[in-house]
This record gives sequence, C-alpha cells and structure tokens, in this order.
Amino acid sequence: MSSTTTAIGSGDLRYVALMARQLFSVIFIIASAGHFTDATIASAAGHGVPMAGVLVPVSGLIALAGGLSVLFGYQAKAGAWLLVLFLVPVTLVMHPFWAVGDPAMFPVQLALFSRNVLMLGAALLVARAGAGSLSLDALLAEPVRLDCEAATVVS
Repeated sequence: MSSTTTAIGSGDLRYVALMARQLFSVIFIIASAGHFTDATIASAAGHGVPMAGVLVPVSGLIALAGGLSVLFGYQAKAGAWLLVLFLVPVTLVMHPFWAVGDPAMFPVQLALFSRNVLMLGAALLVARAGAGSLSLDALLAEPVRLDCEAATVVS
C-alpha cells in the first residue's frame, strides 16, 4: 500500500476551519432577523408553538448570539451549544415531515428537516472541537508576558 497525502497541508486546515465556521454561522445570523416578523410568529403559532409571540423572538436572539459567537470564535463552544439549543426544538416542531398531509410538502419538509440535522451535526462539532486557531478564543488564550521591572507588556 502506498501512503497518500492530502492536498491541504495541516497549516492550511486552520483557514478551512475559519471559512467553514464563517459560512456556517452566517446562516443563523441572517435567519435570526426573520424571527421578529409577524409572519414567522404566525407560522410558529400555526405549528403549535405555545407563546409564539415570546418564544419565536427569543429563539431569534439565541440563534443570533450563537451565530455571532461561532462567527468570531469567541466562546465558540458555548455559542455552538446555543445553536444546538435552537436547532433541536425548531427542527422537531417546525419541520415534522412525518406528519405532513400534503404530498407536495413532504419533500420540502424532509429537506428542511435534513438540513437542520446537518447543521446540528456541525454545531456539535464546534461544541466539541472549538473554533480553531484563527479565533478570538485562541487569541485570548495566548499568555501575556509582563516585564515586571518596567511594568510594561512585552509583545
């Protein structure tokens, strides 16, 4: 057997992780704005969401906070758990493909459910692995050296 190498070097993976994190988070940041509209609140109420006028905007705030956290890589693990907290109930309540009566809507709801499950997997990956080396988490984790005699920060 011959050994194979990947086209992406290990140093390049940090850029891939950054781009993936940015693309993933933008979905939640953009979609969060819709959680403050009457149409989205009415749709959620139609799906049986109790107190939709309160819970839908709160879910929008959760999605926005989680998305921004993952985007900037600041407290990214906590932000990813916010996205998990958002995705599980939204996926089960808003996209129940198994209960769709209209045959034309079945593939739509199945696709939306599947999309959310995929995003749930990505959120769990960030929740476990963190944001990577190109993040605010990594930047803030670097120790700051102090020159005690001069009482200045050495860079």
